[in-house]
Amino acid sequence: MSAIGSGGRVQPARPGDPSRIGPYRIIGRLGAGGMGTVHAGVAPDGLRVAVKVIHPEQAQDPEFRARLRREVELSSRVAGPHVVPLLGADPDAPTPWLATAYVPGPTLTQYIHARGPLTDGGPYAFAAATARALAAVHAVGVVHRDVKPQNVLLTPAGPRLLDFGVAHAADGTSVTRTGIMTGTPGWISPEQYRQGGAGPAGDVFAWGALVAYAATGRLPFGAGAPDVVAFRVMSGEADLDGVPEPLRRVVVKALAQEPGDRPTAAEVAEECAGLLASQVTQAAGTGAAQATGDMITAAWEIPAVEDSTWPVASDRSRSRKRVVATVALAAGLVGGLAGGVAALLPGDTGGGRHAASSAASASPLTTAGSGRATAGTAQGNGKAAQRDGSTGSASAASWNRARAAEGAAEHDVARAVLHDQGVRAQQLGDGVDVAPGAVRFHASRREVYLSYRLSSDGRGTLRAETEIARSMCLTLRDVVVRQHPELPYRTYVMVEEEQGREPRVTRQDGFTGTDCPSAAGGGTGGGGGDGGQEWRPGEEGLGQAMIPSTDSAEIRVADATAKKIISGTNGMRGTLGTDRVLGHDHIKVGFDPGNSAMYVWSEYLQWNQGQVESWAALAAGEACRALVSERERAGGAWPYSRYAVAEIGGSGYLMVRWGTATTRGDCPA
Repeated sequence: MSAIGSGGRVQPARPGDPSRIGPYRIIGRLGAGGMGTVHAGVAPDGLRVAVKVIHPEQAQDPEFRARLRREVELSSRVAGPHVVPLLGADPDAPTPWLATAYVPGPTLTQYIHARGPLTDGGPYAFAAATARALAAVHAVGVVHRDVKPQNVLLTPAGPRLLDFGVAHAADGTSVTRTGIMTGTPGWISPEQYRQGGAGPAGDVFAWGALVAYAATGRLPFGAGAPDVVAFRVMSGEADLDGVPEPLRRVVVKALAQEPGDRPTAAEVAEECAGLLASQVTQAAGTGAAQATGDMITAAWEIPAVEDSTWPVASDRSRSRKRVVATVALAAGLVGGLAGGVAALLPGDTGGGRHAASSAASASPLTTAGSGRATAGTAQGNGKAAQRDGSTGSASAASWNRARAAEGAAEHDVARAVLHDQGVRAQQLGDGVDVAPGAVRFHASRREVYLSYRLSSDGRGTLRAETEIARSMCLTLRDVVVRQHPELPYRTYVMVEEEQGREPRVTRQDGFTGTDCPSAAGGGTGGGGGDGGQEWRPGEEGLGQAMIPSTDSAEIRVADATAKKIISGTNGMRGTLGTDRVLGHDHIKVGFDPGNSAMYVWSEYLQWNQGQVESWAALAAGEACRALVSERERAGGAWPYSRYAVAEIGGSGYLMVRWGTATTRGDCPA
């Protein structure tokens, strides 16, 4: 599990997310990925926690559970001011979970990308704190196996090491079953490259590389292909220029080629404490003795992270000028599990469109063709591009020249994409059959490709391809941008494969911005005026509608409309195939003041596509007539003239119908 984050940004919960896990109340999401989902939680005493829930497919593996159980037992004994503690876990639950303290702050990678290397006494404090943390991990018999910049969080009180033991449990399963080497290139010891084994000495080697990176801002074994980095590691070609000389002597010993020549983590911690004491004494001009923790604090200068998006109260006052970041549906981050969160993502300036959103906020609704390559684009990229696939828009030629994953980072990307696409394919429902194919990489074009086969009707095809694109975008944003920022990829390409036909590019788009595609339905409209064509409903509007209103007229109209729609829905139980009486928990109404729109949405997930459309026609008619009636009653004082009907499901949302309420005669029957 890797540390990723979004500046303390808690994403909204999604339909189907639990309200409680163990003793923790769940208030949103922090991330999701190949091993599971990380939820933002609050303990009974108010402590903020990150609760990691393991994916069912992992939980079904007895070997995985056995390792997880053992590592949880060991890791729960790790304590110290510079580790992210494991607070609770239930590895034997039907869906295993682990809870760690929530630590807002950037990872070392993110800090260096934003502000450069540590300066003055910072490298000494960093070295002492992380060595103490590693010594605490080793003292209880745990081997971390994944010491790297993404697994160190920088807080105002000092660095924090996370994912000890849990990474060991997950990686151990991988090694046992497939023989794949664990770890990240550049942070893997020579003996692990040669023999595949990892022990405490391997963690110390990675610690030496980590300190060099913190002090210089450069990867000590450089970037490039994994095999090139591996050669540098095994030949001892570390770049240590710029590491302060006293500290450099410790780093050199930690980077010794033979594990037996390296000091233990406890020995390193003791030596670094002495170096830090010398630095603090020189800076303070006093010989007074201080505890190591006090010295780290004295030499450490990392500002606190503003954590404004973590809810502080259940009361959400309504402001018509407030911009709502996103809604509780399909806005989750996809990728590696989050143990802590970071202040800035690589390339994020913190000045995005939404004041309270993360860099991975879901986009407003896009049209079905947004981001899609037309047939002319896919086939007319220019002769040179067709010949070598290296320039112009993506095409069959560039797809054919793309290669399979190479190295640990690309394999992480490929696994995450295929996993998330497989989950999304299962959620698309009846009438849509999607089979994810292969993930390929084109480094010179900075593109990641996904092939797929699709069988559905025309409307289902648009929806399915939009869902595929959204999942692809969110997964790559999380795994590439946050976990493996050293990778060059910035664009995803979808390639449809069909027997007897050449592969066809259906969509290509970037994944590093603030928007990812949203599931869009072909709204049939129903009112006059713009007929739903000029105005398009979207996630921001739906999110605004989900905020409880304090306006008495809005409350009255919403309540009356919801009652009529619920009554009509229950009267159509035979047509809709509903085996239960629905109520306000399933069908809701709210308002988006910014777009003068009323939203109606259903959270009942048992209808098929035809039944959803039948229900949406009923809801659209009632919403349209309610708006017309209120405008006739209140005149110009009633600002709402638009309506939209949506279905919310586990894979996101589908906007089914929308329109403008002009006259009763124009409302859907």
